[in-house]
Amino acid sequence: MEGSSLVRFVFVLCLVSSSVLCLDDSDNNSTASSAVYIVTLKDPPCVHSSGRETDGSKHGLASTSSQIYRTLNRSASIIRVHDSLLRNVLRKENYIKLYSYHYLLNGFSAVITRKQADRLAARKEVHNVVLDFPVEKATTHTPQFLGLPRGAWPREGGSEYAGEGVVIGFIDTGIDPTHPSFSDQISGRSYPVPPRFTGVCEVATGFPPGSCNRKLVGARHFAESALSRGVLNSSQDDASPFDGDGHGTHTASIAAANHGVPVVVSGHHLGNASGMAPRAHVAIYKALYKRFGGFAADIIAAIDQAAQDGVDIINLSITPNRRPPGIATFLNPIDMALLSAVKAGIFVVQAAGNTGPAPKSMSSFSPWIFTVGATSHDRVYTNSIVLGNNLTISGAGLASGTRTMHKLVLAAHALSNGTTVMDAIYVGECQDSSSFDQKLVQGKILVCSYTVRFILGVSTIKQALVTAKNLTAAGLVFYMDPSAAGFQMSSTPMDIPGILISSSQDSQALLRYYNTSLSRDNASGKIVSSASVARIVGGMKPTYGITAPKVMYFSARGPDPEDDSFENADVMKPNLVAPGNSIWGAWSPLGIGTKDFQGERFAMESGTSMSAPHVTGIAALIKQKFPHFTPAAIGSALSTTASLSDRKGERIMAQRTVLNPDVSQTPATPFDMGSGFVNATAALDPGLIFDIGYNEYMKFLCSINGSSPVVLNYTGESCSAYNTSLAASDLNLPSVTIAKLVGTRTVLRWVTNIAATVTNETYTVGWTAPDSVSVKVSPAKFTIGKGQTRVLSLVFRAIKNVTTASFGRIGLFGNRGHVVNIPVTVIYKVAV
Repeated sequence: MEGSSLVRFVFVLCLVSSSVLCLDDSDNNSTASSAVYIVTLKDPPCVHSSGRETDGSKHGLASTSSQIYRTLNRSASIIRVHDSLLRNVLRKENYIKLYSYHYLLNGFSAVITRKQADRLAARKEVHNVVLDFPVEKATTHTPQFLGLPRGAWPREGGSEYAGEGVVIGFIDTGIDPTHPSFSDQISGRSYPVPPRFTGVCEVATGFPPGSCNRKLVGARHFAESALSRGVLNSSQDDASPFDGDGHGTHTASIAAANHGVPVVVSGHHLGNASGMAPRAHVAIYKALYKRFGGFAADIIAAIDQAAQDGVDIINLSITPNRRPPGIATFLNPIDMALLSAVKAGIFVVQAAGNTGPAPKSMSSFSPWIFTVGATSHDRVYTNSIVLGNNLTISGAGLASGTRTMHKLVLAAHALSNGTTVMDAIYVGECQDSSSFDQKLVQGKILVCSYTVRFILGVSTIKQALVTAKNLTAAGLVFYMDPSAAGFQMSSTPMDIPGILISSSQDSQALLRYYNTSLSRDNASGKIVSSASVARIVGGMKPTYGITAPKVMYFSARGPDPEDDSFENADVMKPNLVAPGNSIWGAWSPLGIGTKDFQGERFAMESGTSMSAPHVTGIAALIKQKFPHFTPAAIGSALSTTASLSDRKGERIMAQRTVLNPDVSQTPATPFDMGSGFVNATAALDPGLIFDIGYNEYMKFLCSINGSSPVVLNYTGESCSAYNTSLAASDLNLPSVTIAKLVGTRTVLRWVTNIAATVTNETYTVGWTAPDSVSVKVSPAKFTIGKGQTRVLSLVFRAIKNVTTASFGRIGLFGNRGHVVNIPVTVIYKVAV
């Protein structure tokens, strides 16, 4: 099809435990059948119509009614053009228009045939026609771990002020509006909805009138593409902003939940939770569904609406499951919509993805998007079991203990009459109480096997608990089956005494003790009694102070792929890392995202989905303090102040394997952690910032060979309007990445002093050169006043021919305490 491209890739929720059906729309490629197509026009959208550069005033915590009126008038005009085009080209033919995109992209999505798509693509006002692609769904302690209560929050007046006036938009699975984490019934002074926010609250199933409030200021759902395919069942998929999965409620709470909400799970009180910016406002744009995920047409509509409504920050805990095809990973419809959002002044945070620890597994690509990887934090819930031979074995599990010793019984030794292991091959997993004889289990500790089926979600801890309670067991113990050896067990809530033994060696020690305690009939060999006993200690109290943070094995790694081949981009990814392992957050009781927390109002989840909203909430604190910061300035403040060491002052480590990840740790590089671990307090006083305007991003995109028509398609702007191009390494990023250094290369960076002090600050420059590279920075020392900008010249020279990546650092050390951190990565070196 001339002038069009057919693109398909899948987005996934960045939640380690999620398992979702992937729908294939390959049949939609036929000429006769209808499918959803995304059509973009050459004329610019609203956000671009005023020129190449905007001040993002709607998103600067202030706006005027005249600005909103002009936007609405322009939007109505664009919609009329879309309708007129469809009527003229497809006169008297069947078609369904799903959405008009008018704020960030000028285009629409419609259900049409391939022949109709070809005719639209041939029109001079149409620039591209893209086949819609399927998308899928991809804390009580972390505020303390990040130093918020004593650092960032007091600087803005305490938790009751932190994030005030900032609106965060979440593109996710929706929200539970009844959750106390999003109530506006909080004591203190008035809590008005920012007047610039123009979003609405849908009234639909699970979202009755009054669901929104001064905290949850807006909620919409987007499902037109899903409906057109017949995959959305209104009775099962919650065709409303309500969260039937749990993921959206969880991510929103990490960023902006109210302060001090009690966490109660399985009847146990586990502390009080808080979001990173507890006073920020939440706006929900549901475009992902619990049974099938979602589609790009719906996600783009959600992004477009969030920007038009006036959100300040967008959180995306979704990523593609493969690199988008085309001449560059950056030139895909979602990233380009987000570029327009950045032009409008919106800071965009995206999860890195859970495809680590392999190199080039990064799933968030563009330099205007702030990409976050996942680390551990210093709290763990440990449990233990004391055997009758005085051996103590540690494990996981949020459960109480037994007061006394109880006899142990292996699941396979407690079968009901007529049931054999061959009849129920998975009986050891304790998923069906009808397979067991209650008399053999009653009052004893039931011993079950934790197999790979639990990791895959086929079997669940929750169902085993139902079995144990039906059999009136005194407790529940899981030993690790060889099929699951090496995988990390999560702390799972249990409403009876229980423990998960996460070590293969400890599991074997338990089984040896149990087997040696059995008495058998000499003639038949049948078990007649067992002398094994044990006591579960209980693991409701967390342990603090373990070495943290460390980059989790699942966190996606750089280098950033430039295209769908193996070429590397001159852009560092991830930008930063933040807590993403075993994170408490709000949960929808009806959510099915994880079976072990069904019916609960809080859940402990892991994934880069959890790390992204940590940074989103901290970004809200920066936006509150510096309301006129550009998105690039917010990203710079987060990046340059990042920590490079763990809580013990040692280098941050990164897990290198999925199996037994703690055994394979090595020091983290920028490919693992970007600039480092987020430092919330320092980010509010960065001293210097690296800023980038929309024009620089456009010059970068226009420098990509063959990009001109694609850039024109998405922005309505011609690359010929930009006199110069800009290589990725020349973008004013707070990092330097050079994929291929041939001889000598000079790059420039310019820094602006935004420190509150009126007096000048003098900075001394120091650096550590990457292996096989020499570095020179000039000036090596400079003085800069408030509001002033200085240019730094960074000269890199390859001194050896080396094909492996090496890493360095440039540090700017101010005499008033500011430290600016610039990571340096050079991959391929050619000495000339």
